[in-house]
Amino acid sequence: MWILGGAGLLVTLLPIFRQTAWWIRICDFPRLQIVAALLLSLGAALLLPSPRSFSNSLFVVSLAVAVVYQFSRVWPYTPLHSKQVADASRPADDNDHHISLMVANVLMYNRDASRCLGHIRHLSPDVVLAVETDDWWLSQLQGITKDYPYTCHAPLPNTYGMLVFSRLPLIEPQIRYILDPDIPSFHGCVRLPSGLTVNMHFLHPKPPAPQESKNSARRDAELLVVGKVIQHHDGPTIVAGDFNDVAWSHTSELFRRLSRLLDPRIGRGLLPTFHADYKLLRWPLDHVFHSAHFRLQDLRRLTHIGSDHYPIYIRLSYEPKGWQEQENQLEAADDDDHQEADEKIEEGIEDVAEEVG
Repeated sequence: MWILGGAGLLVTLLPIFRQTAWWIRICDFPRLQIVAALLLSLGAALLLPSPRSFSNSLFVVSLAVAVVYQFSRVWPYTPLHSKQVADASRPADDNDHHISLMVANVLMYNRDASRCLGHIRHLSPDVVLAVETDDWWLSQLQGITKDYPYTCHAPLPNTYGMLVFSRLPLIEPQIRYILDPDIPSFHGCVRLPSGLTVNMHFLHPKPPAPQESKNSARRDAELLVVGKVIQHHDGPTIVAGDFNDVAWSHTSELFRRLSRLLDPRIGRGLLPTFHADYKLLRWPLDHVFHSAHFRLQDLRRLTHIGSDHYPIYIRLSYEPKGWQEQENQLEAADDDDHQEADEKIEEGIEDVAEEVG
């Protein structure tokens, strides 16, 4: 009981210090699993015979506080919370004002493209984003260019390749390397049949993990650089990709405040996408954030494609009349947020410079 509860308390406390070391930031991910461990320890402390002492009482109270804190971080992503993004009011067949997107981390070493292609053919999304894609994956997905003539590709052998296919016209599509010279991101616009232009940003930063990056500085900096860019967007905007971060982390929340984007999962469910092979170790790493110009028509996690990630599909309805009502649900960034973002971006730049230099 003491070992399990003590470990749960430790991994609850560590992320509060907001250090970037990978072994601290990784504690942001399994909050539901930590809640389960804390509850087991709390149940044992309350039910099993034990001597009454101040230390035992303090331990029980600490466990209870940790359970409440951990669950408070996750509960917005449950149906218990009100929806941040309203349901669409336009008819589902109003294709002129809808945009759909499929996001798939295909796992570069996965050599079965059939299931990913099956989802594309079945759902027929307007835009397909595939990450962890190398030249083999590009050759396998090239067949969809008959229906998706607008493309922007950066296939790479380092598990950070990115392929973008669109049936709608892409305007000034660009592959940029925001911080790392080997980590691409997509930036551009797409034009809907109605003539509406939508800003699009697709990301796949490195995770804080010993085999990838010793800390979260670069990941955090890349997200926040894009967040600051979006501050200057007046029009409808979508940001998507495998962020290698959970939606309830401090950095993700800071990104949303900076960018003024909404998360359609709030009030609907976690939609955990990783790890596809382990039911008890899953959390949402693949995201779609969007501006308040949109309401939600459809959002779902798709079935297994042989990757360690599940793909996600989203269909958004352009309904600008509800813009202010939805945006008012999101907390605006204050001066401290802007200062923290600048510091994190500078830390990420220094981290890259240290490695290169």
